[in-house]
Amino acid sequence: MEPMLVITNSGAGTADEESLEAALEVLRAEADVEVVATSSPDELDEVLRDARGRTVVVAGGDGSLHAVVQALYRREELGSTTLALLPLGTGNDFARAADLPLEAAEAARTLLTCDAVEVDLIVADDDTVVVNNVHLGAGAEASKVGAEWKEKLGSIGVGKVNLGKLGYPIGAAAVALESVPLHVRIEVDGAEVGDGEVLMVALGNGSSVGGGAELTPEADVTDGRIDVMISTALGPVQRFTYAADIARAAHADRDDVTYLHGCEVRVRGEEFWTSADGEITGPHTDRTWRMVNRAYRMLLPTPADGDSGPAPV
Repeated sequence: MEPMLVITNSGAGTADEESLEAALEVLRAEADVEVVATSSPDELDEVLRDARGRTVVVAGGDGSLHAVVQALYRREELGSTTLALLPLGTGNDFARAADLPLEAAEAARTLLTCDAVEVDLIVADDDTVVVNNVHLGAGAEASKVGAEWKEKLGSIGVGKVNLGKLGYPIGAAAVALESVPLHVRIEVDGAEVGDGEVLMVALGNGSSVGGGAELTPEADVTDGRIDVMISTALGPVQRFTYAADIARAAHADRDDVTYLHGCEVRVRGEEFWTSADGEITGPHTDRTWRMVNRAYRMLLPTPADGDSGPAPV
């Protein structure tokens, strides 16, 4: 097994530390493992500078993976680095999309048997990356409200058995009847697919956000395309039923939802905010995202014979 550099968040709680130690015990039985905690982009940059060809293992959630991928992309070292993930976040949506076990020690055991898989990446026009999902409109508003509830509720319970994962559903419910529609024009691969008021737009590399809400249920991190979901559920009743359909991943079949795929997506119009892997940015009036197919390598489970899914490099 190649040597591993495990990068963790220095602000992790006690429960996460216990889960991490259990995972490290598994990894150390088979590999040379160094663990480094970081608390800022500068510290992360310094750690990655010393990776020296080791497998970089991200111990955290979507935000932690986003930060490492962003740093490596900026350093033009992403394509030459093999990554792995120990899911220690609240939502762990990328891990869900990649079929990684959500329990850290079990994920560690899985990593020891994984091959490196080539994984896609969405990149915005300002060179910021999206490893899992970016959305705007009511979805971004829900993320903003949900982040506040996640922080409030995350201390209630023990470890992953806490109420923090309810943050996004609470945020979604809070904005379902109150958010103001956005007037935007949407283009996919240069063709206009929408021009008018929308409730939300989601671009998926992975399938879910907020700990399992499948905004782009057909998305696959290895299929070389962006899944685009546009909701025009504008009336109060439509919004309520749309939120209910998201909960059971049935919204893609609605008449007020457009679901399609492409390699480049542009959204422009009145000011909007975006939530990219949980990071809120804006306001924007014109934003373009493109697919970078096979952008980096990652240790991921491969499907059983006869199943579709990521293939090893």
